[in-house]
Amino acid sequence: MIYYHIWTIGCQMNKADSNYIASYFEGAGCKPSLRIDEADIIIVNSCVVRLSAENKAINRIGYLRGLKKKRPSTRILVTGCLVGSDVDDLERRFPYVDLFFRPQDWQTLYDWGCDQCLPSSDGSRIISSPQVSAYVPIIQGCNNFCSYCVVPYRRGSEISRPMSEILYEVNDLVQKGTMEIILLGQNVDSYGHDLESGTDLAGLLSELNGIEGIARIRFLTNHPKDMSHKLITAINRLDKVCEHINLPCQSGDDDILHRMRRGYTVREYRRLVQEIRDVIPGVALSTDVIVGFPGESIIQFERTRELLEEVRFDMVHIAAYSPRPGTSASSLLEDDITPDEKKRRTQELEDIQAGIAKELNDLLNGSIIEVLVEGIKGGKWHGRSRSDKPVFFSSPDECLGKILRIRIDRTGPWSLQGRLNL
Repeated sequence: MIYYHIWTIGCQMNKADSNYIASYFEGAGCKPSLRIDEADIIIVNSCVVRLSAENKAINRIGYLRGLKKKRPSTRILVTGCLVGSDVDDLERRFPYVDLFFRPQDWQTLYDWGCDQCLPSSDGSRIISSPQVSAYVPIIQGCNNFCSYCVVPYRRGSEISRPMSEILYEVNDLVQKGTMEIILLGQNVDSYGHDLESGTDLAGLLSELNGIEGIARIRFLTNHPKDMSHKLITAINRLDKVCEHINLPCQSGDDDILHRMRRGYTVREYRRLVQEIRDVIPGVALSTDVIVGFPGESIIQFERTRELLEEVRFDMVHIAAYSPRPGTSASSLLEDDITPDEKKRRTQELEDIQAGIAKELNDLLNGSIIEVLVEGIKGGKWHGRSRSDKPVFFSSPDECLGKILRIRIDRTGPWSLQGRLNL
């Protein structure tokens, strides 16, 4: 028996890719290993969007050198955004790695598998093992070239999957017990622009909404400049599409947004938020913010803080800027904000957001929320509300995959605690 182990870091797209890789190896008759040092095949799915993630991936690959020395027969594969079109430097740095392949370059994986006497593939998507909530990539790559982002250089330009292929995969997942579908794309709003059929994300959501057995549909990540009124109204109209939108703002200052090449102003972002809230009652909004971008003054940082305080997001993902080799910001702009100042600004926003999230969640105390149960954590069942709030509760019964009504009796900034509403 051949055992494999996948180590993953980074975005939901990486997690979806790892699920796909796992399905490929299981289809070849391999079994997963919980222990990396007992695996015959080790796959590192890397991320370089932030320096901290890149360092973790490189450290993990470095750790595998010792395992390879102890067990020369171990096969090491590396994928994810660490792997660009030119792997010569990686091969020099890590000569013990057996294969580097770019994100979603499945043909290279299949060819390697043939060499290792694993089955080949006709290129059709392998369906992952049953799960309550499943990631389904619908568009790969990105055409935006934000000045700080390495993704377009590693995942390439936007390529939409045909709708028929997505519907086939989702139907298969539903038959295996999946109840929630999360559609993925670096810029999910661009879905379909490169397809001859003329479809778009709103049209895809409408088709998925009609599939019997799906309870919930989510999608991410959105780009403010590409989110249309048609999509917003579709979210409100389609009963299975959840009232939660991730809408990265990145900064609350127009000059910073211009240097980031984001393609919108703060005023346009505010107008979009207002439109979303006008059309979708009770919608939950989350966002992404970068602090310490080159040249960000205290006043510009305070404008970001003011935007967060004004909009009152349900969740904010805050990251300190780190130069990414190959991006225009890295080559043209000086990284002139000190690490300590970046840390201070990050902490200030995190403290503000914790207070906002607690206030918003306190409003749910005593209410009854429908929760799709995903598993057990810390001895309690856990799941999420339609608005993407993590909810924990206790029950002696089997709850996995069920949608249950939970009465909330304790709240915090990051999760809700409750009990079954019998």
